Amino acid sequence: MPDVAPSPQRSPRLTALVVASALFMQNVDSTVIATALPAMAASFGSDVLRLSLALTAYMLSLAVFIPASGWIADRFGPREVFRSAIVVFCAGSALSGLAPSLPVLVLGRVVQGIGGALMVPVGRLVLLRSVPKSELVSAMAWLTMPALIGPIIGPPLGGLIVTHASWRWVFFLNLPVGLLGIVLVSRLIPGGKPSGRRALDAPGLVLSGLALTGLIFGAELASRPIFGPELGLAILAFGLGAGVLYVRHALGMPRPVLDLRLLGVPSFGVSVLAGSLFRLGVGAVPFLLPTMLQVGFGMSAAEAGLVTFSASVGAIAMKPAAGPLLRRFGFRTLLLWNGIVSTLTLAACALFRPDTPWWMLHGVLIAGGFFRSLQFTSFNTIAFADIRQHRMADATGFYSTMQQVSLTLGVVAAAATLEASMHLGGRATPAIADFSTGFLVVSAAMAASVPVVARLRPDAGSVLSGKP
Repeated sequence: MPDVAPSPQRSPRLTALVVASALFMQNVDSTVIATALPAMAASFGSDVLRLSLALTAYMLSLAVFIPASGWIADRFGPREVFRSAIVVFCAGSALSGLAPSLPVLVLGRVVQGIGGALMVPVGRLVLLRSVPKSELVSAMAWLTMPALIGPIIGPPLGGLIVTHASWRWVFFLNLPVGLLGIVLVSRLIPGGKPSGRRALDAPGLVLSGLALTGLIFGAELASRPIFGPELGLAILAFGLGAGVLYVRHALGMPRPVLDLRLLGVPSFGVSVLAGSLFRLGVGAVPFLLPTMLQVGFGMSAAEAGLVTFSASVGAIAMKPAAGPLLRRFGFRTLLLWNGIVSTLTLAACALFRPDTPWWMLHGVLIAGGFFRSLQFTSFNTIAFADIRQHRMADATGFYSTMQQVSLTLGVVAAAATLEASMHLGGRATPAIADFSTGFLVVSAAMAASVPVVARLRPDAGSVLSGKP
């Protein structure tokens, strides 16, 4: 299917902002609920552990339905699916906000997860098919914002809502944003005909869903000592077994739901592997940093929120710099050196102490937000440099699946490291040293992405970056 060039009235930046707004709603929602769990538990006369089902239901719904997003987008058209995904997400939000009981809340979160699973990859596909390659770097810089800002402002926003209103407003606030998104998508996003009617790989969808569910849910349970490691390890083993069966199935299919052959495209394969390692570190930040500031430093939730927002300031400041930097250095050089700097700024968080000067604290976080955002934008752009147009839907589904898994496993790795450090130190509650260990471990995962990036060709993505 040929590229759909934007009309003069539809600038690439405007298209990116419309898509990014919907993704921002989804990213904020997925993090803000964690702060509201205690109030929700009290409302239902339950406990926080049972309420964690609401988080798990959303996560599992994403794992099951993201792999199907490529087929759905090809079957019905990216713009129509993206708009419908916003509708489904808002319907799930309304159901969750009106939920009279825990089972209804869990059902609402499942519906939200279905909408969210389609919004992320299909929103990226809308952008890739609407924006010329020469302007893709700038557009991707805007699209990167939700993934970085949402998890940072979500927890303090949730605290404000729960403190001054009802937890139900956590979900109701999505409705006006979603309605605006539906209108903007209808008016500003160019449409396109469905690109194919290929059959759905139903067995592959089931196996990939079981594999991803087992890996994510098993790793999460294994990191929580209250459940005991045996249950988590058993579910992990089940997920790995389903993953092996899926690989055997996918290699014998011409168009499986998650096509592993896409990894053979050098720029895509490197971006998936290196990007996943990088996101392990990024995914841990929204968990480690606010917890350290509150538990380790004794800050209030509001104070911790103001500190963590510094990373968002750096991410926003990156937007105008991405294009010129990529034109000057190219993707390979920039990803290599920026990966090293990003790792160092994350590892520097291990040195934070209650008496650390405020200017140093905010300076490191602003710099970290800037360089991590630049790395995200570069990975998210170079990944699709060599993907043919008729495989773009498959590639966005695969890429979004790996993105979700790596960010989730980043939280799991941070929590597991924290628990292990506490156990070795004989402590019942985490100390500052335990948080420092957590930051160093996830920084090591981020550092492992750098040698993978070195496999890129020196001229990789030159059409996108504009570097001669």
